[in-house]
Amino acid sequence: MDELVRIEVVQSEGAAVALCSLLESAGIKCMHRLTNTGAGAFDGWAAAASQEIIVRAEDAELAREVLQSNSTEEP
Repeated sequence: MDELVRIEVVQSEGAAVALCSLLESAGIKCMHRLTNTGAGAFDGWAAAASQEIIVRAEDAELAREVLQSNSTEEP
């Protein structure tokens, strides 16, 4: 079984989907889930709650680099 690690926390499900799409386009398998603080927030409406971005431990460094390089690119 692969060890999974959290590499980022974002403020909504939409942001999590966007980041996972970016990672998957770089060949990194990704998933997102509610954080402990997000569970039950907003009367159970998960789309507006904090989400964790999860990848396999062996992909974590590359995933962080992909996210970092994307955040520093000019629009």
